[in-house]
Amino acid sequence: MAKRKAEEPPKGAPAWQSTFADLMNLLLCFFVMLFAMSDIDKQKFELIAASFTQSFSVFSGGAQAIGDGLLISNGVSQLNELDEYMTTMGKSAESTTTEKDKIEEVKEEQLKESETLSELIEEAIKEQNMEGMVDIDFTSQYVSLTLNGALLFDSGSAQIKTDSLPILDKIGVILRKYGKSIIEIEGHTDNVPIHNSIFADNDELSSARALSVFKYLIDNAGLDPSMVKHSGRGEYVPIADNSTEVGRAKNRRVEIKIYHTLSTY
Repeated sequence: MAKRKAEEPPKGAPAWQSTFADLMNLLLCFFVMLFAMSDIDKQKFELIAASFTQSFSVFSGGAQAIGDGLLISNGVSQLNELDEYMTTMGKSAESTTTEKDKIEEVKEEQLKESETLSELIEEAIKEQNMEGMVDIDFTSQYVSLTLNGALLFDSGSAQIKTDSLPILDKIGVILRKYGKSIIEIEGHTDNVPIHNSIFADNDELSSARALSVFKYLIDNAGLDPSMVKHSGRGEYVPIADNSTEVGRAKNRRVEIKIYHTLSTY
């Protein structure tokens, strides 16, 4: 019986080995390219991309930059906008930090503006001999003038006392001079319930007191009504302990807030 002739092995490397080598080359190109893209230097990236295009023909269709076509045939999708990719690599964090810095700068400017305005008003209070009658404070948005409620009104009343009118006249001079923006008048009470023939509760009393001061200043200080607001805050914004008489007396007050030109209402 004749022996069967053995088949000769195929010449060259096995087919799988060639495919595997191509895959490794493409993966190498891919990861080197990712490494190159991690550098924010756009000019350097474009040089590397051009080098890969010429050496390995990674980009299909003759593309010359990563913004064109698809990366490695139908593999990872391209970023049509390089800026979007750079954002994910850290630009977003940098932008957020910049925005925070800008906000802090604005707040600092506002606070300086309030402090300057407060110093001017405090000097005017001294010139008007009203020290001890008006408390001055400020935030980044406004300077507040606080007048004790007992100084302006009798208990349970929203009618301004006659002997306190000169005080409001002096306040009006200050507001006319330094009120370059919104002025807000707020009425406040303590937490002791009130109910009489005129006011049903502290909300109505505080609103009526703020309105009385508003009307007097508009009529006598020459303020622009469109730039002055008034509101009653009732017992809801205390500045002292309502469990003591001293605290309740401090809470019965009228606040006049003078906003400056850098304020955001």
